[in-house]
Parts: sequence; C-alpha cells; structure tokens
Amino acid sequence: MVEALPIDARLPELGEALRARGVAVLVAEPGAGKTTRVPPYLVDAGLVGRGEQVIVLQPRRVAARAAAARIAAERGDEVGGFAGYQVRFDRRASAGTRVLAATEGILTRRLQDDPSLSGVGAVVLDEFHERSLHADLALALVKEVRAALRPELKLVVMSATLDARAVARYLDDAPTVVAPGRAFPLTTRYLDAPDDRPLGVRASAGVRRALDETSGDVLVFLPGLGEIARAAEALAALAAERDLIVAPLHGELRAEEQDRALRRAAKRKIVLATNVAETSVTVEGVAAVVDLGYARVLSHDPDHGLDRLELRRISRASAAQRAGRAGRLGPGTVYRWWTRAEETAMPEHDLPEIRRTDLASTTLDLRLWGARDPARFDWFEAPDAAALERADALLVRLGALDPVTLRPTPRAAAIARIPAHPRVARLLLEAAERGIPEDGALLAALLSERDLLGRSIAARGDAAKLPTGPSDLLARRDLFLDAERGRGAGVDRAAFHAVARARDQFRRMLGERGRRGASASAEVDVEEACLRAILAAYPDRVARRRRRGAAESTMVGGRGLVLAPESVVRDAELFVVLDADLGRRGAAAARATVRQASAIERAWLDEVAGSAIVRGSETFFDAERGRVVARKVVRFDDLVLEEGETGAPDPEAAAALLLDAAKKEPRRALGLTRAAESLVGRLRALAEWMPELELPPHDDADLVDALAPWVQGRTTLDELTQIDLVQALLARLNRKQREALETQAPAALTVPSGMRRELTYAPGKPPTLAVKLQELFGLAETPRVGGGRVPVLLHLLSPGGTPVQVTQDLRSFWNGAYAQVRKDLRGRYPRHPWPEDPWNAAPTHRAKPRGT
Repeated sequence: MVEALPIDARLPELGEALRARGVAVLVAEPGAGKTTRVPPYLVDAGLVGRGEQVIVLQPRRVAARAAAARIAAERGDEVGGFAGYQVRFDRRASAGTRVLAATEGILTRRLQDDPSLSGVGAVVLDEFHERSLHADLALALVKEVRAALRPELKLVVMSATLDARAVARYLDDAPTVVAPGRAFPLTTRYLDAPDDRPLGVRASAGVRRALDETSGDVLVFLPGLGEIARAAEALAALAAERDLIVAPLHGELRAEEQDRALRRAAKRKIVLATNVAETSVTVEGVAAVVDLGYARVLSHDPDHGLDRLELRRISRASAAQRAGRAGRLGPGTVYRWWTRAEETAMPEHDLPEIRRTDLASTTLDLRLWGARDPARFDWFEAPDAAALERADALLVRLGALDPVTLRPTPRAAAIARIPAHPRVARLLLEAAERGIPEDGALLAALLSERDLLGRSIAARGDAAKLPTGPSDLLARRDLFLDAERGRGAGVDRAAFHAVARARDQFRRMLGERGRRGASASAEVDVEEACLRAILAAYPDRVARRRRRGAAESTMVGGRGLVLAPESVVRDAELFVVLDADLGRRGAAAARATVRQASAIERAWLDEVAGSAIVRGSETFFDAERGRVVARKVVRFDDLVLEEGETGAPDPEAAAALLLDAAKKEPRRALGLTRAAESLVGRLRALAEWMPELELPPHDDADLVDALAPWVQGRTTLDELTQIDLVQALLARLNRKQREALETQAPAALTVPSGMRRELTYAPGKPPTLAVKLQELFGLAETPRVGGGRVPVLLHLLSPGGTPVQVTQDLRSFWNGAYAQVRKDLRGRYPRHPWPEDPWNAAPTHRAKPRGT
C-alpha cells in the first residue's frame, strides 16, 4: 500500500492545467511528494503519448538516482524498469523506462542530438529554485522546442521555494498549482547565542542535542568533504559510546556508498552530508536535521579566468529545503545552528549560477543550437553580456569557435559531446590526436574529479614526497597508476575510484577516434604530448616565472601568482595554471596561490588558437633605475616572454614617459634650488592675491609640465634636475605677469637702511620680512605687496638676530612697544643706536664705531 502524500490531492489540478496549456508551474513544500508522484502521474493519466518518456531533471546525481529508486520502489519495481536514471557516466534504464530521472546536462545533450525530443512526452524541471546553469538553459530550450517544433510536449517546473510568478510570466503566463505543506509536522529550534566554534565542534554539539531530544536518525548538513571528515572525527567517541553508525553522503561517493547512507539501518545513524541531500532526496529514518548553515559555492573570477571555491552562508530558501528532510517520513525537528537574529541577515535566495559561474559550456551549447548571438537568446534571466563575451573568447582559444565569425568549428560538436567542461574535452581530443588517448582519458578524469591528494596536501605533507617534475597533473597520473598497480600510498580512495570510472568512460567515448590516435604513431614522446594537450586546454592561463627559481609569477592578464610549495613545477620558466586558490573575495593579498601547474615550452605557444605571438619594440620607464628604457619584447597576448634593451629610446616617447614618471615623484625630478623654491612660493602667493592675472597653476604636477620644452633628449629623472626650473617657470609668464611678479610679489624689499632683505613666502600666509629694527627707523607704514592688499609680516630682530616683535602694524610698534624694547636691549647692545625718537633717527644696519 503506497502512503498518501500531500501532493496527491493536487495532481488532478495539475493534469487539467497541462491538458489546457501544456505547461504548468508547481509549488509544493519539501515533503509534499512532488518528485516521486508527479512524473508517474503524467504517465498514468495519459498526459504523454503511448510509450513516451517523462524526463525528470535533477540538479545532482545523488538526487537523480534516489528519485528513480523511490519511484521504482513505490511501484514494486526495479530501477531501470518503469523508472530509471541517467547521470554522467552512469545509466540504468531500458526500452520500457517511462520515467527517466536525469541530471540537467543530459537533456541538453539529447536536445543537441534530437531537437524535437522524439520519444519524450514531458519534461519536468525539479527543484528549479536552485537555478543551476543547466536548468536555466533547459527551461529556455524546451520553451523554444514547444514553440517551434513540439507544442504537445508537456513542461512542468517544480520547486518548494520558487518565485512562481516570474517563471509563469516567462512561460507566457502559465498556470500555477500550489500544493499543501509537508505530510508531517516540523519543529524548528534556533540557538540563543551565536556559536563561533569550529564547524566540526558545532556539528558534534548539534548531534548530541538531537540524539538526546529525538528518537530517529540525524542528518547533518556540512559545507564540504573536509568538514565531513573533521565532524566524523569529532563524533567518533560518541558513536562508539552509543553504538551509532556515522555515514558520509556526498557526490564523490560510489553509488553503493550513497545507498548505504540513504537506506534505513539496523542501528541509529548519523548522516554527514553536503548539500547533495538538500533536495529530492529522502534519507530514510531521519527524524532530526542539524543545519550548520554553510555551503561551499563555486564562483568564477571573470577578471582572471580562475574559479574560486568560497564558504558562504546559505540562503533562507536553502534552509527551508534542508529543514524539509526531517519531515519526510514522520514528525521531525530541525536544529538551525544560528540565531533568529542571524537568520535575518541571510539572503532570501541563492545567487543563480548564471550570475557566478563560467559560461563556456552553455555558450557552446547555444552556438551549436543555432543561436547566432547568445546575448539575444530568450533567457529566463539573461547573463551579463561581458560574461558571454569572455566565454566566446575562451571557446575561440579552445578551437571551438571561429575567431572571426564566432560560428562553431568542426571541432565544436566533438567538444560538446563530451560531458565535461570544454577545457577537459579539448584536452581529451588533443591527446587522442597526438596518439596518446589512454593518457588523455586519465588526464581528463583527473581534471574532472576530486584531487587524488585532496585540498589539504600541503598540511598533510604529501607534497614533500613528490619530486620536482614538469606537471602536477602528470605527477597525479603517476600516483594513480601506482595505486592501480597496488603500489600507491597516500591516495584518497574515493577520489581514486571516481577517477577510474571517469577514465574508463572517457576512453569509451573516444571510440574510433581513440583507436586512430593510438595507431597514429608508434614513436610518440608521451610526456611532451601530454604537456601539449594540457596547454591546448588552458591556453588562457599561461604564466611566466618572474625570475629563475622564484615562486612568484605573472599570468596572462597581469595577475600575480605564487606557486604553492606542494607544486612539483619548481624549475620551468613557463607553465599553465590548472588550479589556483584566489583566497577570500576582497582580501588584501593581490596574488593567487597556484596549487597545480603544468610546464610548457616557449615554441608551443605559436600553435595556440586565438592567440598570437607579437614581436615589437616598446619604450617604458624603469622605476627602479629612474630612467626611460627602450626594449625589444615578445609577448603571448599581454604576457612578456622575452625582452632586451635596444639602445636609445624614441625621443618623443621618452619625453612623455619621463614627464609622467616625474609627476609621480616630483620632488625627485625637480631641481628645487632655494631660488626655485622662492619663486614657486611667490607665484603661488601672487595667484592667490591677484587672480585677475590668470597665472598658470603651480602644483607639483604643473611644475613638472613647465619642464616639457626642455625634456627632449633626456632619459633619466636625474637629468631633469639639471634643468633650470627658475627659467622654465618664468618662461611661462607673459610680460604683464612678470612685471606683477617683480612688483607685487618681490623676492626682496629695500628697507630704509638701503639694504635689500629677502621676503619669505608660505602658502596661505602673508610674506615674512625678517629685519633688524634699527634698519627701519623713520618708516611709519608697514610695507605691502599684492597690489597693496597684503601687509608684510615683520619679524623685528635684535642686533643679535633674535625676534623681539612680530607685527603687521609698524606705526603701533614705534608708538608703543618700542619703548620697552629699547629699555630691555640698549644695555645688552650699547654699540647700537637706541634713540628715544625712532621717527626721526637715521636707519642703519651697522653698529656705532668703537669708542663712540
């Protein structure tokens, strides 16, 4: 007897919508049963033609296999009968299979081979809220097929946390069916205060609480394999104490290992899962979910063509999906390991893949589909146009698109048929063409699957066991082959089995092409062929070591890199970047750490499609030497491969570069003598006092510009200091400005004693005149400059040169303070005149003769 599920009551409504419009949007909470009940209903209700299949697209391989198994079990059948599945490198289906659960890329490939989808009566996009790139593409392609070729083809878009209105609008106002909630009640518990302990410790604490407060199995959501391993270690003692089973669940496990985690066990079980268990999966026996609230998300850095795996907070929609795993087969409890306040800061939905991942595969599919311009394709949500342009550029480099027309080349279809990133497909095909299909299949598998050594090889010390070599990928090839012969150590066994399966599948995919390649040449240099095949897959990631033996390098595009200590590529000057850690987004460090690299030879770059070796000469400023240098340079794209000085640079180019460099270091470049400093001060002051003169600006950069007429023929900053800056600045003034400079901002004033005394200028202050007070006897008014607008600030000095008064009002000084100054100083300076009447005394800069 098949149990009733909440979705069952809404199936007739869904059937009516599909009969009327052929398309529908279904929204149902987790646990409603939409994944296992809707696809069989489409067959049983006659909504698809006799013998036609219903293809159910799932975002993950685990979900596709689990969905097929659940549907088969409910019908008392075996997987591969009424219900089957097809995922990358694995298929269980037969001619009688009516419901095929498949990962999304399978449908894209089928559409490319048969645009009318003959034999398919309906397509169901499950868990569309996850917004995978393949799901977005599948939705758009099926919509186009319905409009142009198969109006009778049914389409159902399903999710528990979906903005149904947006999808319905995209599908021409498709009808929306809303199903009731989960079959069993769900209790949600939050933390009272944030928990900042390591994730493994938090997981252990959550499991203990769930075990104490509930009676079933516990499903724990963790971000990745590393956290699963650490959580398992933290739970080992508890598991032994309470006789528990601890089972991991992630996409890298073999099918039988995943099944063990999904099936009910004789003992109480703790399942440690990544987000593969988030949707379309029922883990039997689970009564409690412990959700730590994190996931590892792959995003593409468009500026550098590298991927970044980031630890991020999940969205509230994702949290709802995870919670639903606890209420599938009975009442459940979810322990959200965060506070209610923290939840308010979580995003409502995850960022769609189309906004954060590399679009090369999708763009290639669209080009092969016949879309002349992917930017104008009828997307559900259009990607950034620049991202599409970058994808086209990579496909040109991989030889899949014509560099002029951007139309698919003969190689494009072969690349697209391989269920891997176009880079991996290109490597596989290149290796076959070079006569090493077996090696190519293994290298492609190593790139497609998880690292044999894991992401923590530096911490584990495995890297130190690897000798210096030409390629980290070839080093892993050798480790795999050793392990296959029973001699390997330190290799992750799950990763080993995944690589072995992928290798065998890639080898079968090559078929006749592989056999032709293998017989093409009996005298193949296998290592060189491998390295060149790797270059064919990563032509946009060429890097050059900055100096011999150094870890620091530069990649095409100017990105700074540093080779990780665990890389075996310790000698090669040129290499391609296979795997790099960009670090945290927004982190201060400018360099990426290269975990895996592969050496290349300079001569091989001449054969790379879509790129060019450019030879030329250029003039640049060498900051370390402080001089303009001319050099011959050879570049691959913008990466300098060879360079060497050629002699005297072009005079005009040198002058421009020298002036630009001088503006960055004006104090080093300008000959700022005392006379020049004084002139600059006068000009700045005059410009402030008398703007009507329209003097040129005199900031540091403007001072450098004044040197322009005298720079020709010079190549160093030191040579600039030899230019007479005073003459350069005066040369920019017209006659009226020069006259005003001499009269209204003079360098010195003649005082009553007949001597000329220097004026000192400072920004924003009146000019200063330091003079012995005896030299000013008889002078009633303070001198003025700036067209009479600015009184000079007088520093009245004693005969010994120390200031005795600072004033801009000389008359008041003679009438007031002078008497006290005279009284204080005439005893100390008896040889100097101290008249009672300074108004009528003779000004002097001398002392009285001795004896007078």
